[in-house]
Amino acid sequence: MQRKRPKYLNLLEIRQPLPAVISILHRLSGALLFFPGIPLLLCGLDLILNSPQGYAQFQSFLENPLFKIALTLFLWFFLHHLFAGIRFLALDLHYGGKLEQARFTSKLVLTVGIILTLLIAAWIW
Repeated sequence: MQRKRPKYLNLLEIRQPLPAVISILHRLSGALLFFPGIPLLLCGLDLILNSPQGYAQFQSFLENPLFKIALTLFLWFFLHHLFAGIRFLALDLHYGGKLEQARFTSKLVLTVGIILTLLIAAWIW
């Protein structure tokens, strides 16, 4: 009897369902909010609160288009993490655990996060 060896799986070719993608993006957005997000936020607060010159320097940063793009990206990280976290809390309370509901709430998290990000980004720009 010949033993079957495990099949090689290319993780980049596997197509994940939308709830799995939302879960992966939730973890990724949380990690990106934690590591570069918190230090950048603290540096910005330190710059703003130390002196009026620091505040003026931060205002000039806000005029830079690259800074606005980064701010919009971090805004999407935050909104996606917030709405996906609410979704996961509801799942922990056994709301929306059925397949159709899970797919619907995943689509809802994605669309609401993107729409709110675009609306706030339009206000920022």
